[in-house]
Amino acid sequence: MKNTLTNMVAKTSLISTSLFIAGTAFAGTAELSKLGGTVQTGKGFAENIGGLISSVLTFVMLIAALMILIYMIWGGIQWVTSGGDSGKTEEARNKITAAVVGLIILAAAWAVFLIVINFLGFSKYTDLFSNLKQINAGTSAPIPGLPGGME
Repeated sequence: MKNTLTNMVAKTSLISTSLFIAGTAFAGTAELSKLGGTVQTGKGFAENIGGLISSVLTFVMLIAALMILIYMIWGGIQWVTSGGDSGKTEEARNKITAAVVGLIILAAAWAVFLIVINFLGFSKYTDLFSNLKQINAGTSAPIPGLPGGME
């Protein structure tokens, strides 16, 4: 129970930190665009929501693969240090098996995702979100149907 709660808190803090950083980058871009001219985003900053989604997806897959690798190494260390105890050896073998199954599931999920993307006609997954436009908070347009052309 304690490990589950710790894992959940760690994952939640990682996701919220990532979203905070991305939100800060978008807020800075919107403020600078009000000044006029073009805004040059640096490397690592998303220019639109599609770029953000692609970056987050890549980041999540990378973190999942690293967690699987760490879990597999942990199982290997536990196996080496079991000292011939059959209970500890079995526990280590279960960890290694779970890590391999997790890696297979991760690879299968990524493969299914890419197959679906290719089936829909996109050449790569970053093209999936390329039609999402940047939000310009400083512009307004008249609302059709309002009297006097009010905005």
